[in-house]
Amino acid sequence: MKLIADSGSTKTTWVLIENSQSRKVFTSEGYNPFFIKTPAIIESLKNNLLDKLTPNTVSEIHFYGSGVSNSENIKIINDAFEVCFPNSKIFIDHDLLAACRALLGKEKGFAAILGTGTNTAIYNGDKVELNIDSLGYGLGDEGSGTYIGRLLLRNYLRDFMPEELRKSFKNHFITDKLEILKSIYEKPLPNRFLASFASFSSQHISHPFIQNIVEESFHDFFENIVSHYPNYTNYQFNCVGSIAFYLKDILEKTAADFGMKTGKIIQSPIDELVKFHIEN
Repeated sequence: MKLIADSGSTKTTWVLIENSQSRKVFTSEGYNPFFIKTPAIIESLKNNLLDKLTPNTVSEIHFYGSGVSNSENIKIINDAFEVCFPNSKIFIDHDLLAACRALLGKEKGFAAILGTGTNTAIYNGDKVELNIDSLGYGLGDEGSGTYIGRLLLRNYLRDFMPEELRKSFKNHFITDKLEILKSIYEKPLPNRFLASFASFSSQHISHPFIQNIVEESFHDFFENIVSHYPNYTNYQFNCVGSIAFYLKDILEKTAADFGMKTGKIIQSPIDELVKFHIEN
């Protein structure tokens, strides 16, 4: 049996494949090794996944994850899997390759991720050929849920948000200033905390104030990242992620403003990844 996993910073989707036909889907928290280490991953897998399948019968794991960008981070994931899946061959790749394979298969093109975080690439049909580093939520991640959440919080805390939105925002989230600042600067996983506010933008996207925030976020994404790829307008804009999916209309308009036609926009890569591994 093969286990395919797509892991963002917030959530991991697992698909167990048996005989290329039978499929079971599971979810767990996200395993970004910049924010979670081997012991915590082992504990999470025991609590959220291992009791739902038979670990000893899994022969292969194909794990695609955010933050899997160097040998040290790969080892954090690999060491956890060796404990939890002792009979498995383990293959660990960056979630950017997952996006490329899901969006383009074996075709050349441009692929992006807009979820909790941001990433982009030129893909040659086999591997990532060129990548401009998003630099994470602290320095970059333009266009992401984290980036949108930060813009929303900034406007709320500075009292720039229109009163009708402010009331709704206060009813849906923790809005105590001290608690917000502690969550960002003292508590673990601040990227997830920031991204949790992004859902407010899709729920209130008809409001001009929210539209402006989303437009600003996507403009920064294209201005600071996408437009710096050589001959980027020669490519279609393909993207995976919840932010891209739920805010598709503004994303497509921004892409057009920067001279790019929009190709495939999907919420999650997992179905296309499963298809890729069955066919290949």
